[in-house]
Amino acid sequence: MDQSVINIRDIKKMRLERHWSQDQLAELSGLSIRTIQRIENGENAGLETLKSLAAVFEINIADSDKKAEMEQIRKEEEYVQNLKGFYKLIAIAILSLVFPFIIAVNESSNWVIFLWILFSWAVIIGIYSLNTFDFFGDEWKRKIINKKFKKK
Repeated sequence: MDQSVINIRDIKKMRLERHWSQDQLAELSGLSIRTIQRIENGENAGLETLKSLAAVFEINIADSDKKAEMEQIRKEEEYVQNLKGFYKLIAIAILSLVFPFIIAVNESSNWVIFLWILFSWAVIIGIYSLNTFDFFGDEWKRKIINKKFKKK
């Protein structure tokens, strides 16, 4: 019996590595398919459920570290809020460009004004994106180093 300890958040990964369906795992563990789905979706599992899964996978299962889980949830919420802000900014930009666009279409001398407004919005959205989304974070850094030094 493999005595390794695994996080319950890895249940789906282990199931897929064995090419099992959720239904098969439910049958092998004696749990309902709904219980398997809830665990794979990040919900907590009871002690008896964990014991059943540990027996099926022949491992010890450790529940996730609550502090790390809360930090992950905070990061996810922050990302969603930033994305909502980005979409709102795009909507405001589009709405603010409608009237200048109509004027520019009707009077060709106003295209320069429209293009300046469009350019201004592009700069604002670009700056917002760079400040909000971590384009050059740890994952990007790791990819560049791996590519440069041919690491796998």
